Amino acid sequence: MTEGREQFSSRLGFILAATGSAVGIGNLVGFPVAATKGGGGAFLLLYAMFVVFICIPVMMAELSLGRRTQKDPIGAYLKEAGAGSPWRIAGLLSVITPFMIAVFYMVITVWIFGYFIEIVSGNLDTLAKPETFNVFINSNKVFVYLVIVAVFLNVILLSGVKNGIERAAKIMMPALFLLLLGLVIFVLTLDNAILGLRYYLIPDFSKVDAVVVNSALSQAFFSLSLGMGILITYGSYVDRGESLAANAKLVAMADSAVAFFAGLMILPAIFALNPKANTEDLTDSSVGMMFSYLPKIFMALESSVGYVGASVVAAIFFLLVFFAAITSLVSITEVPTSSFIDTLGLSRKKALIWLVSVMGLLTVACIVSFGMVDGLTAFVEYGNMKKSFFDVVVDIFYDTILPLNGLLICLFARYRWKNSLDDELGRGDNGYEGSFTKRYVDISLATLIPIILLLVFINTVAQKYFAFTIIG
Repeated sequence: MTEGREQFSSRLGFILAATGSAVGIGNLVGFPVAATKGGGGAFLLLYAMFVVFICIPVMMAELSLGRRTQKDPIGAYLKEAGAGSPWRIAGLLSVITPFMIAVFYMVITVWIFGYFIEIVSGNLDTLAKPETFNVFINSNKVFVYLVIVAVFLNVILLSGVKNGIERAAKIMMPALFLLLLGLVIFVLTLDNAILGLRYYLIPDFSKVDAVVVNSALSQAFFSLSLGMGILITYGSYVDRGESLAANAKLVAMADSAVAFFAGLMILPAIFALNPKANTEDLTDSSVGMMFSYLPKIFMALESSVGYVGASVVAAIFFLLVFFAAITSLVSITEVPTSSFIDTLGLSRKKALIWLVSVMGLLTVACIVSFGMVDGLTAFVEYGNMKKSFFDVVVDIFYDTILPLNGLLICLFARYRWKNSLDDELGRGDNGYEGSFTKRYVDISLATLIPIILLLVFINTVAQKYFAFTIIG
């Protein structure tokens, strides 16, 4: 074990921190809409199957690599494969990817924080207007909110693993669960809420096609922070006496529970306020749903709970989403931070100064690519579409490289590192050897999961960059 390396103080601390990394905007907004459009209960069943049979084995592999090496992703691959091994590329991708994802995720987190401030300032009616979002993201206020969120983020990261990441997770994740539960209870008391529950929970297998299957897989894989290097990094902070298999299952359960309960909040709210709502009218974009559609839904509550009451509900929702976003952002940013500390030998403070400087410049480039700077707004063209700088970052690092990273960790764990993987998963878990979990992990990492992730990667490249769909 590397001398002086921090660790989570308890199993609960790790579970909450890892769940915080997993729970994000997609869980709270994207998942409910994807489930409703994908056949309700049928989509939920597919999602659960993908989490259990694909995501958990990948989680276990990433956690094992981190804990065994006590290193960041670059150090982990180098230590186990050797400095001259081509696997070092996988380690490098596992650090560059979260760094770039943090850039665009920071932009969205700033928007969320800005909407929360606008709501508590009494401007919900303004936010509910169709033109407001475009005006907001091109206003100078965004830069003020960027500074505030950046300070908040770096205070947490500067405090370290125990006093920063773990402590923040122990405060924000329980608060998130309680706020979500409170909103679910409130929404379910509204008239016609049962209509939304029917769309959300009753299976409609006629809607299940290749597109829905791919959506369920993508939602499960991306939701659990796989392929970002987060779980390798967090694994290096986990005590050797902990069962990684059990912890992976608990994180997956907690993350899935948040996504499920978010559906119990959003869909009943939509149908309670508009019983004639058509699910086909719901946007597939989490950003469009959150910033353009939901403020109108909250504003419609004015007739039953008054303007102040509607503003309170909206403020609670955006605070809830902000907690989810900032805990994810902390986890994503910790990956390159850990790498700078381990690989370059920097202190945490110096590592963050470098990261904040570069990340800040790229974040500003993303912010101004929505109309402020023409060259960044129409940055490049591919797939028969003009793309902004923000779009390029999302397309390359979130949509494309993440499944590739997942594929690489599977191949590495099963074919280059199998004996060490089995040994690490057996630490702190006397029942792992000979268990069904072990047999399934061995088989799935070698066959099923790499094949699926390879198909997802190839289909994404064809679709994003060549406007050609192979699957769906």
